[in-house]
Amino acid sequence: MGKIIAVANQKGGVGKTTSAVNLTAALGARGYKVLLVDVDPQGNSTSGLGVNKRDLKHSTYDLMVATAQPAEVLRHTPFENVDVLPSNISLAGAEIELVELDNRAMRLKTALLKVRQNYDFIFIDCPPSLGIITLNAFAACDTLLIPIQCEYYALEGLSQLMATLRQVKRLYNPSIDIEGVLLTMYDSRLNLTVQVVAELKKYFPQKIYRTVIPRNVRLSEAPSFGQPVMYYDRSSKGCAAYDELAEEFLRKNQRDRG
Repeated sequence: MGKIIAVANQKGGVGKTTSAVNLTAALGARGYKVLLVDVDPQGNSTSGLGVNKRDLKHSTYDLMVATAQPAEVLRHTPFENVDVLPSNISLAGAEIELVELDNRAMRLKTALLKVRQNYDFIFIDCPPSLGIITLNAFAACDTLLIPIQCEYYALEGLSQLMATLRQVKRLYNPSIDIEGVLLTMYDSRLNLTVQVVAELKKYFPQKIYRTVIPRNVRLSEAPSFGQPVMYYDRSSKGCAAYDELAEEFLRKNQRDRG
């Protein structure tokens, strides 16, 4: 049964979608069956996997708010072993509509239970907010992967994220845990980077990935071609970093399962 990992940080621009798309692709290339669930109304991980948001008949909006089944929403991608439950701007209205619905925090979990057995890993790309859509993702997942940018404001909002996590643990999902904290846009030449890393190690002992994601032009370019970086430029530093992250992620998960 597939492990479900929510990729979340309510601060935008931290490499959340980049990490979801590229870790998914790296695991798929290693032979694991992977599903990426896009619940961000911007739909960036949908287009980052080569799916045209404007052509969607069904999206995760229909999964959470209407009565669509996962099989109606699911799209296969051109990338090895990677499927996507896509999103588009229609999901923007879901924050308001979900408030009126029964079981509003558990609707994504209910949908994912129907496909969980088909995958080794399911990643949920969350919106950059702590609203009801993100609450659905937290209620559905086993663990939380938190990408954090190595910059001055990186630690802002972390206490809010952790408070939300504690609330979800108490009310909806008692077994939720932190998968890991991923340092993105890393530049070891900057004193600030060193300071941010030191603070994070205090905040998340034992949870920081050794792998760090550098600033890399190829990582920024790949989404505009609808490709994960490993398909766009196999020789780039960005590709090497997500390859390394995939290995570290798998080692940790095999250790946990073993």
